Amino acid sequence: MSLATPVGFVPSSDLDRSRRFYEEVLGLPVIEADSFAVVFQAAGIVVRLTYVGDQLRPQPFTVFGWEVSDLRAEIADLVGKGVEFLRVDGLEQDETGVWTAPNGALIAWFKDRDGNTLSLSRHPE
Repeated sequence: MSLATPVGFVPSSDLDRSRRFYEEVLGLPVIEADSFAVVFQAAGIVVRLTYVGDQLRPQPFTVFGWEVSDLRAEIADLVGKGVEFLRVDGLEQDETGVWTAPNGALIAWFKDRDGNTLSLSRHPE
């Protein structure tokens, strides 16, 4: 399995609404779409937004995330597109919602249009 190409799955209750968010706000190119899923390319990884209808139960934890080179610039870009970053109880976050993990990683969370928690992170070199 170590050489197999991973595929990420994210549930959606409304594929049209979700597609607009992932394509227009997050900037992911669509590589395939039908009535069951919208498939995106994310830096060499396939992300499959899968229709689950009213069965969607957003989880309280991160379901998908991105490692980015400039966390602050990515946050500013998304905020400019109307994305709100989350505050997490029990974590000390800065004014933009960034938490510094004990290992020095910087992490910020936001939700997609279905309430799925997504993250941006920057790990120390």
